[in-house]
Amino acid sequence: MTWQLTVDDLDDLARGATLLGTGGGGDPYIGRLMVQRAIEQNGSITIMDPDELPDEITVIPTAQMGAPTVIMERIPAGTEPVDALRALEKYTGRIAEATMPIECGGINSMIPLLVGAQTGLPVVDADGMGRAFPELQMETFNVYGVQGSPLAIADEVGHSFIVDTADDTPKMEWLARGATIRLGGAAHIAEYTMTGRQAKDTAVPRTITLALKAGRALRQARESHGDVISILSAALNDTLYNKVVPLFEGKVVDVERTTDRGFTLGHALFTADDGGELRITFQNENLVAVRDGQIVAGVPDLICVLEADTAEPITTERLRFGQRVRVIGISTPDMMRTPEALNVFGPSCFGLDHEFVPVEDSAVR
Repeated sequence: MTWQLTVDDLDDLARGATLLGTGGGGDPYIGRLMVQRAIEQNGSITIMDPDELPDEITVIPTAQMGAPTVIMERIPAGTEPVDALRALEKYTGRIAEATMPIECGGINSMIPLLVGAQTGLPVVDADGMGRAFPELQMETFNVYGVQGSPLAIADEVGHSFIVDTADDTPKMEWLARGATIRLGGAAHIAEYTMTGRQAKDTAVPRTITLALKAGRALRQARESHGDVISILSAALNDTLYNKVVPLFEGKVVDVERTTDRGFTLGHALFTADDGGELRITFQNENLVAVRDGQIVAGVPDLICVLEADTAEPITTERLRFGQRVRVIGISTPDMMRTPEALNVFGPSCFGLDHEFVPVEDSAVR
């Protein structure tokens, strides 16, 4: 069902988007503030259920691109995503009738909302990653046949240009990543122009609603001092993300983090009071969790680190020595676990030498 998003929804939505970002996706705090201001100026945002999209409508997703560590330090002007959208419309001759997230995690849950509030376009309640991934070809849009190129990229001082690599989406990512680095490590993009029919066939559905549900559940767990696993499991039970698995409880004892090739790369080490150990490897997002030498979760499933006391999600750039945490795994939809999908964003795509095992199976071994 199509619905209206208001300022009152933004805190819970941002919290849920941080969870779905699996450590990456960029901290949505600045994005939330920009969306709040745009709603206050222009009114609520129409969130359109994918099932209600006309087949021939033109949908153009919008997003921010860059390393999360850079995004924390570079405040956007707020004009960049619409500039990218307009540049792509001009190049393709197709006018957007809706926009949509490319990912439902982190700041990119907010960028299409900003576009919707500024332009009046509806925002489709779906996305192309079902979480956050670090590279633009890692989209269900790409997996199921939508061409990513041409892409428009824009910065905060009005520069914009087009990357057109025809059907070579990995090359589009490579060129756009290089351009983003040269624009200071962060920029905004519009890409994957598609029809409403293609959006219905290739997007992960209702992930804005999912983020809102997850954020409310985390807030309720904190306010009630209840068990976060039980409360989050109940909230997600009727969604495509219906397995919530406890992975570890302990504290952060080491973080190795660097910004390289336009990504935030590194590892985090956690220890439990009983001496157990968990190691998470990340590339913007958490990729694999290894507990006492055993893989307990890995891409594309979600690995989420929460503050032990508040149930607030912690991004990779905010991990610090001494934080007490709970680490949980969340299952992804079946469309993200097919052989075709795993060939695009499964473990091997990140240089990991293990096969994908669903978190609900691997965590109990």
